[in-house]
Amino acid sequence: MSSAAPGGTRRPPRIPRAVRRSFLDNPVRLVPVGFLATILLGAGLLMLPLSRADPSAAVVMPALFTAFSAVCVTGLITVDTPMFWTPFGQAVIRGLIQVGGFGIMTLGTLLALLVRKRLGLWTQLVAASETHTVNLGDVRRVLLRVAQIMFTVEAVVAVILTLRFRAAYDHELGPALWHGVFHAVSAFNNAGFSVFSDSLMGFVGDPWIVVPICAAAVVGGLGFPVIIELLRDSTMRRAWTVHVRLTVLGTLWLLVLGFVVLAAFEWDRPETLGDLPVGGKLLGALGLSVFPRTAGFNSIDYGAASSETLLVTEVLMFIGGGSAGTAGGIKLTTFLVLAYAIWNEVRGHDQVSIGPRSISASVQRQALSVALLGIAAVVLGTVALLVLTDHGLETALFECVSAFATVGLSMGITADLPAAAELVLMALMFMGRVGTITIATSLALRTQRRRYRVPEERPIIG
Repeated sequence: MSSAAPGGTRRPPRIPRAVRRSFLDNPVRLVPVGFLATILLGAGLLMLPLSRADPSAAVVMPALFTAFSAVCVTGLITVDTPMFWTPFGQAVIRGLIQVGGFGIMTLGTLLALLVRKRLGLWTQLVAASETHTVNLGDVRRVLLRVAQIMFTVEAVVAVILTLRFRAAYDHELGPALWHGVFHAVSAFNNAGFSVFSDSLMGFVGDPWIVVPICAAAVVGGLGFPVIIELLRDSTMRRAWTVHVRLTVLGTLWLLVLGFVVLAAFEWDRPETLGDLPVGGKLLGALGLSVFPRTAGFNSIDYGAASSETLLVTEVLMFIGGGSAGTAGGIKLTTFLVLAYAIWNEVRGHDQVSIGPRSISASVQRQALSVALLGIAAVVLGTVALLVLTDHGLETALFECVSAFATVGLSMGITADLPAAAELVLMALMFMGRVGTITIATSLALRTQRRRYRVPEERPIIG
């Protein structure tokens, strides 16, 4: 029975106590709820007739898939973005990318801060789960800094791209500004969406397009805690935390390694980089190294790439970028913690050390859990695509890794997938964007110390 307040006005429906206690016990559960609500809102906006060029075209699945891809900052598409969606629809996509990259809970906390001029304990807890901030008193300062960094980088890149589109490609000021802003937002948020049908393949040899987009993708993929610490102590490498050390040095090593290996694989292949001049090949190789982690722009046709390139790209996609940033994957720190654990185990050390610090066993278990769950998601998704489609293992695996790692690269099969296969990719995108945040934070919050120890036994390993 519905209750009414004095005077005949209806009271708003009350949230069941069990539901409230569930979220109060673990506020991290609000993160997937917030993402899902924004996805459904974005899909509803994309279903409006003014969002698509052909109002009579089927729109439910394209709108839902595009909303998932935009909010999860992935970039996989089932329809041609500039041809299927109107400028209003493209603006909706750009807005979803911005919201998804910034983090639903982070954006909600910022709005609460602007409206109420203060942060309560509840909103601080929610924001801490999204920004990986431990000290609740720092959340307000961190959120303001995050917004400042994001919009500053996007504005600088947008200006550079706008001037280039205007000067070199004879774009009018309006289209040039729109292209510049859209790609700047998409690049910093590692979304991979483009308002060009061939993504960035037409600009593979243009340094004024490729380099700013690569720079924005790398900065956004470092993660906000790393960016803030670098801005504070950029020259004091000895004072860097283990997280900053792993993220910065790991990013540099993977970028250099990816550049060298992928350039070697594609340098002389006419299907990809072979017909470009030396400068174009170098820029193409730069894009091949940067975009899989996890910007998702196409600088080459991956359907024509070699099997070696596809395998290396899948590894880069699965690793991803820094934690608490706009990149996806299992995250660079997760991969490197496991790599250091293996290295120390091979050397016979009973403690995993990274420089002058050691890594606790609980952190190692969290990294192992995230990595294995990511592998399980990709394997299950690949099996599902093999069952639902006629594509081979190489193509299905590439698509599933790209979806889970929220990259957006494709070998050109996304638009031809049946609805059931699209649902599989949507689930992978959602798990890849929200699952790693939720799982890692939940594992950290649920860590409990037993008051007793059970007898140990050593099973045979290997």
